[in-house]
Amino acid sequence: MSVSDDIRKNANDAFGVSWAVRDGQVVPAATDLKLSNDAVRFADATILYADLDGSTDLVETMKWQFAGEVYKAFLYAASRLIRRHGGTIVSYDGDRVMGIFISQSQCNDAVSCALEINYAVKNIVQAELEKGWTTDFKIRHVIGIDISEIRAARTGVRGDNDIVWIGNAANLAAKLTALSADQPTWITKRVHDRLKDNQKVGSNGEDIWQSWKWSQHNQDPIFSTTYWRVIA
Repeated sequence: MSVSDDIRKNANDAFGVSWAVRDGQVVPAATDLKLSNDAVRFADATILYADLDGSTDLVETMKWQFAGEVYKAFLYAASRLIRRHGGTIVSYDGDRVMGIFISQSQCNDAVSCALEINYAVKNIVQAELEKGWTTDFKIRHVIGIDISEIRAARTGVRGDNDIVWIGNAANLAAKLTALSADQPTWITKRVHDRLKDNQKVGSNGEDIWQSWKWSQHNQDPIFSTTYWRVIA
């Protein structure tokens, strides 16, 4: 079979064929799904994207060793905290990591994670960077969080495949990371509506969230914060 015939057969097998869908209780691995139209559904799942801001300039203007160390330290901190808050890391994409949260307190878990990432980047990773290098470079990041119904499906070719996450939260959480790093944590109204009071106020009882209209997405209401929570 030629390559074109192989691609044509795969597309024919994919389009218009019924899906086998089952509700998920745990985040699946790729091996838990078939490469055919097979999916795991979550009625609600919260997606967190943590993105290193300004990575293009970082790579173009700094030594590769410096850029590599910033990547590694940032992604380790974000990934470690995703796991700390009960999230599952489902992908790395260059300078970003994607986590999924499916617990009953998933929005609060994801936001707690984001606030601790903000602390870790600004107070731990940055401090260690300045010990290792003489530089005025400041690590900046943006986190996007959204919640929606999500389906997981396996995509790729035999021997080289992974899971794709299909749902509004996966798309919109990623798009939120394109917003200003001056506000490192961005969430949708859906997430904000599910937050407990202690996730909405700071140590002095002040509202930590600023509301915006998302001009790039139908003027949807979104929220941002510069707040962090200290980690031990």
